[in-house]
Amino acid sequence: MLVIVGIILVCVCVTGGYMAHGGHMGVLWQPFEFVIIFGAGIGALICSCSKAILKGVGKSFGRIVKGPKYKKDDYIELLCVLYQVFRLAKTKGNLGLEQHIENPHESTLFSQFPKFHGDHHAVEFTCDYLRLMVLGADNPHEVEALMDLELETHHHEEAAVGDALVNLGEGLPALGIVAAVLGVIHTMGSIAEPPEVLGKLIGAALVGTFSGILASYGFVGPMAKAFNNVVAEDSKYMECLKAGILAHLSGSPPAVSVEFARKALLSHTRPTFYEVESAAEELPAPA
Repeated sequence: MLVIVGIILVCVCVTGGYMAHGGHMGVLWQPFEFVIIFGAGIGALICSCSKAILKGVGKSFGRIVKGPKYKKDDYIELLCVLYQVFRLAKTKGNLGLEQHIENPHESTLFSQFPKFHGDHHAVEFTCDYLRLMVLGADNPHEVEALMDLELETHHHEEAAVGDALVNLGEGLPALGIVAAVLGVIHTMGSIAEPPEVLGKLIGAALVGTFSGILASYGFVGPMAKAFNNVVAEDSKYMECLKAGILAHLSGSPPAVSVEFARKALLSHTRPTFYEVESAAEELPAPA
């Protein structure tokens, strides 16, 4: 919701300051200038992006408004998932995990945790690396290298969406100048008109520069930054899984492995050791 507050504040301050100086809002309504700027901007965006990136750009505003996907309670749940998995592996061996990782959607272990169970990427990531453990992978460094490669690929896909928004924001001021120049060209064709007519034409042309700069630095640029921040914060969910699985693979007890995972989280969403301990104590014995 902060992004909505920010957008409203930008609009109120810009228009309020303009009107306080005696400006008329009707002068700023220049639809053909907007067509040039935003139409060309969207066209350039389409030229520079794949279908997957364009789809991500289309969904980006929703992610920006909603903010990070995972909250503190979701991380407590995730740490409990890891604790149950590691406890089962310690008591029944890695083969005890096989029934759960081969059919995770019907797993009684994972179904205890609805947010995790409904996250396809997290479930797939967890099951893939637990499967490697069941198959005999026991070198934490090799598994970590593979994890880093997978997470880097996923991060690159989401970063491409943020880069597309950044490029759009950076291009809008130049497109505003294009609109202004075209407006000046149109004005020069009416040079014989009286000053009041020329003034309106020149004002309309300058609205193009104003609109491009405002859209870039007041809206699109900050939204691109907000999107990247959301992506970076949400990535901690997978990094938490990575830290816990690697600690378990190194031979750490379940509680220690979970503590490794907890330390990978950001401070404002990281549950305390005692909150995780209290939640873990209420879990049933894994089967």
